[in-house]
Amino acid sequence: MSISPQAVPVAQPDLLIVGAGMAGLTLAAALAGEPLSILVIDPHVPAAPEHWPASFDPRVSALTQASENILRRLGAWDEMAAQRVAPFAHMDVWDGDGTGNIQFHAREAGAEHLGHIVENRITTHALYQQVMAAPNIECRRLGLEKILENDPRQDASGGSPDTAPARWRVVLSDGTELTPTLLIGADGARSRVRDQLGFRCRTWSYGQSAIVTTVRTQQPHGDVARQVFLDSGPLAFLPLREHSNERRSCLSSIVWTLEDEQLAAIMALPDAEFCQRLGQAFEQRLGNVVQADPRYAFPLLQNHAVDYIQPGVALIGDAAHTIHPLAGQGINLGLLDAAVLAEEIQRALGCQLPLDDPSVLRRFQRRRKPHNLLLMSAMEGFKRLFGADIPPLRVARNLGMSLFNRHTLIKNQIMTRAMGMEGDLPALAQPGLVADF
Repeated sequence: MSISPQAVPVAQPDLLIVGAGMAGLTLAAALAGEPLSILVIDPHVPAAPEHWPASFDPRVSALTQASENILRRLGAWDEMAAQRVAPFAHMDVWDGDGTGNIQFHAREAGAEHLGHIVENRITTHALYQQVMAAPNIECRRLGLEKILENDPRQDASGGSPDTAPARWRVVLSDGTELTPTLLIGADGARSRVRDQLGFRCRTWSYGQSAIVTTVRTQQPHGDVARQVFLDSGPLAFLPLREHSNERRSCLSSIVWTLEDEQLAAIMALPDAEFCQRLGQAFEQRLGNVVQADPRYAFPLLQNHAVDYIQPGVALIGDAAHTIHPLAGQGINLGLLDAAVLAEEIQRALGCQLPLDDPSVLRRFQRRRKPHNLLLMSAMEGFKRLFGADIPPLRVARNLGMSLFNRHTLIKNQIMTRAMGMEGDLPALAQPGLVADF
């Protein structure tokens, strides 16, 4: 694995992955050692831990059991745990307008934990280390300039007249031109691959924004993830640890959803007043909020590509779909996208099919799009249910939550799905010992 920002000749890659985020790096790591050449490009490759700021990364993910399985099998998990990961075995959800509440306990589903809260930079760097060790992968600190449809008469790939040329000619930010067999858009919610190739999307704004930061509370969180539904939207306190073995941590990552017209006032508050307002909104469930890191805010949008594929191109992760953060499921969908696409590419290699064979990409889309759409629809329904300010609906909502909380069987089914352990799972995500894989 090499890193090169310079404009030097490179071999034409079989696979070009645009984006060195978690989804793109998972795809690359899953194909390490396969008989194909892979190039990953991104203007910002992950920084090494010694260059990280002392504060926690405000961007965290709630990794499911399925995501943990993927990361373990790719060899990234041990390095993540050596930094810090925070398991949570319980989750408390309640309605700020009433008495409705639900408690999820991992032991009721026969599991040790429901998931882990991990800073995005820790996961990204651990995956990057696996990619760097692979002999068939190169990473270049470059951006995407433009994508052009390839003229077969000017094809630079060196193929014979009997070999179909690559469909796309990709120009990088240093002027390098590539004609990859398969182009992957893993470049996030503002994907240039998606936009330049005209993928149609269904997009809408919630009229809301989320504040994220790390806070310290008076009382330890006890490895419990907590979420309250307020009139303005959900407020989540996600447990963090200073190090993976810490047992009584008072640190949490918060995601506070607010209406857009409320955002500026809350962001402008002095730290002490912000902590006070945050503690009040959270009903002082962990005592007072005594400290907060710098705050960041981002608008909440939902976006879903009508198709994830075009001839010779596939979208994965946030390039294909973004969802409301209330369930923390976004990155888990992206890791499953990457694992399924890697599995379909490996199947193609075994069958001696070209990487851009239409059947390869169709199988990927068929396996991932319905699953993603189902979860996105469920999250949208959940958001609308708790966002409704109609008194009879609030009463029914609180009663329904209390009744649901008493039905262990139904809760177990929900937990199993939330842990990512249902549906058409790729081999990387399936349960079982890593040694048996």
